[in-house]
Amino acid sequence: MSKIIVEEGVVHTVPEDIKTVLLDNIILLEKWNQLTPLARNEWICWTTIVKQDVTRKEHIKRLSEDILIGKKRPCCWPGCPHRRDSAKKFLKITDFEEK
Repeated sequence: MSKIIVEEGVVHTVPEDIKTVLLDNIILLEKWNQLTPLARNEWICWTTIVKQDVTRKEHIKRLSEDILIGKKRPCCWPGCPHRRDSAKKFLKITDFEEK
């Protein structure tokens, strides 16, 4: 029996709620693992940086849909502020700690 691997990002690790969605859909997981570490990092950050649980769930749903149709990164996202200081100016969040 082979071990199932969920690849991580550059700065961020995959949180449990995203990991659950990935493990529930083998095609999504394969496409996720084929993304670059930087692309995975952007999806993780884009999903986890939001403040409300309902928004986070919407982002996870969109992550699944977009990756399945071949998108590599979240649309209209300035980039991970944890990795790129220049991206912080586009976000109105002062506390960049991951939830």
